[in-house]
Amino acid sequence: MASFSTITPIEYLKGVGPNRAEVLKSELGIHTFGELLQHYPFRYIDRTQFHKIQQLQPDMPAAQVIGRLIHLEEVGERRGKRLIGHFKDDTGAMELVWFQSIGWLKKSLKVGAAYIIYGKPNVFNNQLSITHPEMELYHPGAKQAGNMSLQPVYSSTEKLKKFMLDSRGIQKLQAALLESIAHHLQEVLPDYVLQKHRLMPLPNALVAIHFPRDRQALAQATRRLKFDELFFIQLKLLKNKLLNTQKFRGHRFDVVGRRFNTFYSKHLPFSLTNAQKRVIKEIRKDTASGAQLNRLVQGDVGSGKTVVALMSMLLAVDNGFQACLMAPTEILAQQHYNSIKKLLGDSIASVQLLTGSVAKKDRKTIHAQLEDGSLDILVGTHALIEDSVRFKNLGFVVIDEQHRFGVEQRAKLWRKNHTPPHMLVMTATPIPRTLAMTLYGDLDLSVIDELPAGRKPIKTLHLYESSRLRMFGLMKDEIAKGRQVYIVYPLIKESEKMDLLYLEAGLETLMKEFPLPQYRISIVHGKMPVKDKEFEMQRFIKGETQIMVATTVIEVGVDVPNASVMIIENAERFGLSQLHQLRGRVGRGAEQSYCILMSGQKLSKDSRLRLETMVRTNDGFEIAEVDLQLRGPGDITGTQQSGILDLKLADLTTDQALLNEVRNSVIHILENDPKLTKPENILLREYLTESEPTIAWEKIS
Repeated sequence: MASFSTITPIEYLKGVGPNRAEVLKSELGIHTFGELLQHYPFRYIDRTQFHKIQQLQPDMPAAQVIGRLIHLEEVGERRGKRLIGHFKDDTGAMELVWFQSIGWLKKSLKVGAAYIIYGKPNVFNNQLSITHPEMELYHPGAKQAGNMSLQPVYSSTEKLKKFMLDSRGIQKLQAALLESIAHHLQEVLPDYVLQKHRLMPLPNALVAIHFPRDRQALAQATRRLKFDELFFIQLKLLKNKLLNTQKFRGHRFDVVGRRFNTFYSKHLPFSLTNAQKRVIKEIRKDTASGAQLNRLVQGDVGSGKTVVALMSMLLAVDNGFQACLMAPTEILAQQHYNSIKKLLGDSIASVQLLTGSVAKKDRKTIHAQLEDGSLDILVGTHALIEDSVRFKNLGFVVIDEQHRFGVEQRAKLWRKNHTPPHMLVMTATPIPRTLAMTLYGDLDLSVIDELPAGRKPIKTLHLYESSRLRMFGLMKDEIAKGRQVYIVYPLIKESEKMDLLYLEAGLETLMKEFPLPQYRISIVHGKMPVKDKEFEMQRFIKGETQIMVATTVIEVGVDVPNASVMIIENAERFGLSQLHQLRGRVGRGAEQSYCILMSGQKLSKDSRLRLETMVRTNDGFEIAEVDLQLRGPGDITGTQQSGILDLKLADLTTDQALLNEVRNSVIHILENDPKLTKPENILLREYLTESEPTIAWEKIS
């Protein structure tokens, strides 16, 4: 008999073959026995219960009926085309309706045969029906797999259903798979971990997740498989963190010198908050230790991350190194450059800006200054990672808004010196603790959790369309005090034309309410040439216009302390973190600022919760927690980082306690056996060797 394992190609499974294998690969990404085994059920249903047609009600979530297929007919034209099956039992008749795969169904369904059907009952035109039911020929006395009161339900697609791979079809494959490989399945965790955490053995868990004996076995299997998912993510991250501190020596910053001290005592225009002081101390301790710094600094909008980054860079300059700061967009890079220049003056350190639009002649000068070491700090965009940019001695790298950069781009900066520079990653999108532990588990975490003194919390109001005149009144009051106003329209990716329509319709009303020459308006949208955008934004920054209307979000990433009102049109179309970021664009000065969320009267449950959260709190971390619950971890971090979250069962919003238990367990293992050389840890060492073929990207923050 052939020997199978989890890496056996899926076509070798009994009942699959080449055609079904192709569709499993293209529709579900299942290429091997192991990948099919990890296609877990998403719910379980009670298949011991049968209903008579007479008992069916439209408010039932689903029902199972035994009856006979009497007749099939095709009705309707083109898009309205459907297949109707007339189905009856001894209590009545009903319709079965299909809108897709009609040709295949006509060939495969047997008129006159008895079927078990399963689906949600509906009533349409006083006629009882089930749309796209699961169908199975009725064989009295046939042996059923697993516990019939906990039958697994698998996700499938219309294309898979054409190959008889609906939920029941996939269930049959899982039964065949477990029969062929259950006795070959190996344990992946050491015995002492299983005993300490009271975990079900892996082979038993894999059988029980697909065909549970009872609710208790299902709960134990689910806990075991979630534990594994979280355990191996943490093992990889924490092992990398250990490698970074042992293998990659960092530049040692021994002195806190003249530049740092001069800036701190003479140029800093405000007192640092306790949180800022704490984070600077943490960075200072790391850079003095001789290990490589890999730290994530999380701080809410306006919490003063830039000053922390600048003081860290001055520490590098004091120790004879160069530093750079990379931002995701030209506008943000320009903003960082301006604020750093303003804070430093001309005497403390030399600073230059390098972006795509810097003239060739100026670039050459910058490149020369970098190579001869006369340039201390370089601020820029992706332009910093070009091969032509060579530093004499790069010692410290700050990356703003991590989730906008690919890991590979960060790696290029890491390679700009023989000894890798220290890495400080800043994010203004607060990340819930569970997510930070999973995504950035190999980075040390610092949190700036207080706002600078004198900042008044922004007042947030949610107004419906019917209160638009009240909004106009508030705008006029603020403009009369000499303040400025942002109005942001959502960017609807599907239709930029629609965006401009929204914008143009809104502008028409605005211009009537705020006529020239008393009021002046700047307009910025994605379709404008860069020069025009820049011109309009400069007018607003200089105070020549009082109102800035924008369709795109990032363009508003400009620091205008005089702007005190942020109005977000169609606020229900924005995500929570976007709303929070936009709100942070005001409240930069000492005056009271406002954020007004305008929405239509009809709101979905999620939209209402988002807007209520914004009105209730200014705390970015609380907002991030709600965002995680609403959107799940896949979206919250942006596409660049989602690769690590290959979670099939574990859920970061509900499994926080389990994640803590797992992380503590991994920390304990690595403290006692950092290289995993002890005999009891051989399984863990093998796992890491197999899963890390070359230098891993995760090593670079």
